Amino acid sequence: QSWHTTDQFENLDKHSQWGIDFLERYAKFVKERLEIEQTYAKQLRSLVKKYCPKRSKDDEPRFTSCLSFYSILNELNDYSGQREVVAEEMGHKVYGELMRYSQDLKAERKHHLQEGRKTQQYLDQCWKHMDNSKKKFERECKEAEKSQLIYERLDNDINATKSEVEKAKSQLYLRQHMAEESKNEYAAQLQNFNSEQWKHFNVAIPQIFKNLQDMDERRTVKLGEMYRSFAEVERRVIPIISKCLEGMVTAAKNVDEHRDSGIVVESFKSGFEPPGDFPFEDFSQNIQRTGSDGAIGTPKTEGGKADPKHAVGRTKNKLWLFGKKPKVSFTNTFHSNHLSEMRNAKSKIPSFRTVKRGVRAPTLEDLSHLPPEQRRKKLQQRIDELNKELQKEMDQRDALNKMKDVYEKNPQMGDPGSLQPKISETICNMEKLRSEIHKNESWLAEVEGKHGSRSERRSSADVNHHAPHGRESPEGSYTDDHSQEHRSPPQPDPHEFDDEFDDDDPLPAIGHCKALYSFDGSNEGTLVMKENEVLYVIEEDKGDGWTRVRKQGGEEGYIPTSYVEITLEKNSKGAVTYI
Repeated sequence: QSWHTTDQFENLDKHSQWGIDFLERYAKFVKERLEIEQTYAKQLRSLVKKYCPKRSKDDEPRFTSCLSFYSILNELNDYSGQREVVAEEMGHKVYGELMRYSQDLKAERKHHLQEGRKTQQYLDQCWKHMDNSKKKFERECKEAEKSQLIYERLDNDINATKSEVEKAKSQLYLRQHMAEESKNEYAAQLQNFNSEQWKHFNVAIPQIFKNLQDMDERRTVKLGEMYRSFAEVERRVIPIISKCLEGMVTAAKNVDEHRDSGIVVESFKSGFEPPGDFPFEDFSQNIQRTGSDGAIGTPKTEGGKADPKHAVGRTKNKLWLFGKKPKVSFTNTFHSNHLSEMRNAKSKIPSFRTVKRGVRAPTLEDLSHLPPEQRRKKLQQRIDELNKELQKEMDQRDALNKMKDVYEKNPQMGDPGSLQPKISETICNMEKLRSEIHKNESWLAEVEGKHGSRSERRSSADVNHHAPHGRESPEGSYTDDHSQEHRSPPQPDPHEFDDEFDDDDPLPAIGHCKALYSFDGSNEGTLVMKENEVLYVIEEDKGDGWTRVRKQGGEEGYIPTSYVEITLEKNSKGAVTYI
């Protein structure tokens, strides 16, 4: 129903004001909503920044689980960017538009209300004019009636003079004339008021109400459009958000446990060969045996020769320090050595933890403190870096020579002699780098040559495993030169192990080790050891690079794991060698 059927101007005034207030209330809701989006996006970006790697790409782990997590962080960062887009679109297309439209509505409403008030004021003015003319007509009529009574009284009075009668008669005519004019004026004012009143209620006010109605309907339509825009802002980013979520799912699918295990193997592969078999050394050859002794002695095969297998089986407990000879496999060697370094176990001696952290194995220039495979990788990496630096120096030298040629051809551009010190310095740096590269290449060739010779010796040991090898240690692991600076440790006396084995004093040892290098043990809790010294292992390396040992004299302490060759006894069934 159209609003012009009602004359409740004030009610419409209140309703239009309520409509504008409701629109601004919705605008406030949108503002708070976009502020939530902004805060959410900011917190997401802070979260991504907190967990993003802060190290260089070369130092980052290459595991698929880590790479997938970083991919998820990148997708989450893109996702937070879409939340920022939502907040920006809401602020520009919804909240900003609502606030602009609200200002326009206020101005339009004010104009319509002013027009309504002007129309009402004009009608009130017409009514006042009509009322004044009516009152004047009433007064003039009363005065004319009064003059008529006076004239009639004087006209009937015989004592009244003729001049008095004439005067009353002229007064009567005057009053009647004025009453007639007042009557005409009142009639005109009344007609005018009725006309203006009809225009007011049938034209002006309905038009004003119609304008207010149109304004309110446009406000309602605008709200509907803003509701739709509010939803469209979210809908437009859904495809990109879906791609971000799909990227996270793809990153999760890219996690490959086998590849990660391969990276661990490649990273910690030492390159050492597994130890060869120990030969049987028969010390009973000079002992004359009786018939009964022969019955329980070493079994003989046809031809009177001892069976090496049976001989080893009967005497290996005697030869081995802590029980039976270990059965070592390359897989056990790798997993026992390198996976144990990855464990995050707490030390059994908390008071010694801080001391151990301050002690580090010496880092030698030729990296001989590292296992062969790791040493080879580090040397190759160092050579590649030196080659890159050398190439930079060569490029700089070429650039300086070109600049020198330009200066010689055009002396006004500069002095060629000023470049000579820099050229000389660059050439000197190149020579130093070439020397470093040559030195590292010789170390690399040494490592690769030793690796090949070790493989050959291993093959020959598999064929002639009964022959004694002077390069093998009694502990059951192969020892070789670790650098040009360190000489090969001498072979310890084999009877030393027999003496220790025959000791009746039981020791809580889990294995033994042989010192590859000397260690001064200057820090508290550490133990001094000499090169080739044999020690008892009483506590394994917990992943921090230290092993607890006991000397034959009973002194205990910690030594660097990388300084010794360790053989651990596992339940008296075999040993695992750490190199």
